[in-house]
Amino acid sequence: MISDFTYVPAAHRRADEPFEIVERKGTGHPDTLADALAEHLSGVYSSYTRDRFGAVLHHQFDKTGILGGRVQVGFGAGQMLAPVRVLLSGRASGSFAGEPIPVRELLCDATRQFFADRFPMLDVEQDLRMMYQVSQGDSPGGVGGKNTANVRSRWFAPHSLDDLPELTKLACNDTSSGAAFSPPTPTEQLVLDVESVLAGQERPAWLGSDIKVMAYRTGSRVQLTCAVPQIAAHVPDLDTYLTNREAARAALERHAADRYPALTVQVWLNTRDDEQRPELYLTHTGSSIETGDEGLVGRGNRYGGLISAMRPFTMEGISGKNPVYHTGKVYCVAADLICRGVHAELGHGAEAVLIGQSGRELTDPWAAAVRVEPRPGATAAPDRAAVAPLVDKALAALPATVEDILAGFYPLH
Repeated sequence: MISDFTYVPAAHRRADEPFEIVERKGTGHPDTLADALAEHLSGVYSSYTRDRFGAVLHHQFDKTGILGGRVQVGFGAGQMLAPVRVLLSGRASGSFAGEPIPVRELLCDATRQFFADRFPMLDVEQDLRMMYQVSQGDSPGGVGGKNTANVRSRWFAPHSLDDLPELTKLACNDTSSGAAFSPPTPTEQLVLDVESVLAGQERPAWLGSDIKVMAYRTGSRVQLTCAVPQIAAHVPDLDTYLTNREAARAALERHAADRYPALTVQVWLNTRDDEQRPELYLTHTGSSIETGDEGLVGRGNRYGGLISAMRPFTMEGISGKNPVYHTGKVYCVAADLICRGVHAELGHGAEAVLIGQSGRELTDPWAAAVRVEPRPGATAAPDRAAVAPLVDKALAALPATVEDILAGFYPLH
């Protein structure tokens, strides 16, 4: 049982509040790409060190950035004029027991593959420029130098597994918080649906990935604004662009009417378009990384893939942080486990916030707060006695989540 647990039985559901504001930056948005790249780099590095040395070594790539290039684009074609710049920044253990780790090679190769998989129109050798700033840092508290008995002094150059204290006592590395909720409201789920609806069973060749969605609900009325890019190589003229745009709008309107009949949904698409100039959301890559837009870890979606303004969330940039012990990251996962447990076992919606204290045991948060709302048709939320064991169960399961984090099981961005 955690020492400080606040239980908040809610009188109503988030979906019944008078208004909601929900946003999502799609998979090709520069901020989402930065989050995804940082997490990919953490996974590649973690897998290498675990497979070679038996443990995930200390690292953090949560300062990764994507700095846009320049492009020339027109109907039927586009080309890069200046490369997309990728800032690889952070810290990582550069050796283990005296054996050097090829950190730069690992991260640069992983970055090229990351962009090649998502943007086949890019020549990753020519259209990407790496700005490598990863260091083998020190850790605060490493008094006495790297050859003393103080383990912190060898944090990024361990002599053996004995220099990894998390293998014997898993502790918070920072004083920070994590948050999650379950399940999404109908408005939140509608926003999450947009990308998959537009992609359909067979993704249209013209559809770009930098899809941004903003929903504003008042009562049962939802206004949905979407920015949907088109890829120039597959759009030969203005009529094709307009046809594609209207097909996308119609698909979203049909989906909303079919899946969310209790909501009245109005769809706005590419509201900046001016057909007379023309000024259109026409792109070479399908993402604004091509035109100077920047992406940085932590500026995009919160845990769960949304920016849901009425929900609790952490401002931690969680992507790229160490999946073993970084407080803000793993407490988002723990909060998710709590909320999923409450929903799966009790049928009620929940929100959870966990606060970690630097040095405190990870499975015993400094404080936890769980808000539980009535399930549909119920007049009240369950009592504390029903919820508390689910909190304990989720926290006990936390050390075993590393593999699932590395496998991308949790919606970090």
